Amino acid sequence: MATQADIKSALQEVLYPGFTKSIIDFGFVKNIEIVDEHNVSITLDITSSAGEVENQLRQEITACLKKIGMNTVAISVKKPKAPKQQSNSQSGKNIAPQIKNFVMVSSGKGGVGKSTTTVNLAVAAAMQGKRVGILDADIYGPNIPRMMGLDKKEVEVIGQKVKPFNAYGVDVMSMGSLMEDGQALIWRGAMIMKAIEQLLRDILWEELDILFIDMPPGTGDAQLTLAQSVPVAAGINVTTPQHVALDDSKRSLDMFKKLHIPIAGIIENMSGFVCPSCDTESDIFGKGTCDELAKEYGTSVLGHIPLEPAIREGGDEGKPIVYFHPESVTAKRYLKAAELLWEGIEKSHDEGSIDNTKIQPTTPPGVSACSTK
Repeated sequence: MATQADIKSALQEVLYPGFTKSIIDFGFVKNIEIVDEHNVSITLDITSSAGEVENQLRQEITACLKKIGMNTVAISVKKPKAPKQQSNSQSGKNIAPQIKNFVMVSSGKGGVGKSTTTVNLAVAAAMQGKRVGILDADIYGPNIPRMMGLDKKEVEVIGQKVKPFNAYGVDVMSMGSLMEDGQALIWRGAMIMKAIEQLLRDILWEELDILFIDMPPGTGDAQLTLAQSVPVAAGINVTTPQHVALDDSKRSLDMFKKLHIPIAGIIENMSGFVCPSCDTESDIFGKGTCDELAKEYGTSVLGHIPLEPAIREGGDEGKPIVYFHPESVTAKRYLKAAELLWEGIEKSHDEGSIDNTKIQPTTPPGVSACSTK
């Protein structure tokens, strides 16, 4: 006769849809009751109200437990009610209610300029009069403090909470500011999930129009935890024109779909190169390959961001290009992307989801392209 330990071991094979962790690892199995030798009752408490998620789990649990001799599997599923406001349909809770809109900035892989995008979009939104914050939730590569000129700044603790820094009109907090310089993190999923919740709950965030959340690359525990903890108003995918990067972007966009997060758009980095000598733009890595991907997922490209030396310099020196060189090609495109993002968020409040397929970013006037022919 199978024991509870046998059943738990078998359920380790049932992955939560869209993720690489099992329902046991996520803690979604709340009760196991063995009725008799061949019958068992399972209680699940899942984060998604989507019917297809429940159906998939029922099928996979039943198939899995039949392998160990359970003929009848009674499955009781507790799931959240869909939130009334704009949101992914996850738990419906909000552990930081003073923040009006949470924007998840994500990428399928590292090294595509996700943190640079987060910084410049946030500063651009602040320059446009919004109350803005950045939460650097990239546990393994927290680079936001350096990019915002806050490297090695000491945090201020008020009571039992941490006061965020402020730079360029943006409130900022990062895991990088809360741990020793150069410290390596080797964390299991449960620890990552707890850290994300604490960064939302234990930081003295003020009332904000937008909190940009710089996520770890890929899809996994951090993304699911965020969707469980707050109503995410919009997701932004950051990628580059190369097809190997676009393959990873599809996984990131699929994640938004599975978590019921409205897709605000795609940022295509390394989209051309702006020569510092002649200020002309050349297509050296490909450009516009994200346009078809955006159509496939019912969204648009918020901005084609070129390579420009001032971007790298600004990131290393803590001087965001959008703030220090607002007249540059790149800054103008970030500013336009921030406008499009806000338009989409406002529209989502009225319609319940973001639909910006008809909004196309405008190339700033006066930008020419070097001929490669």
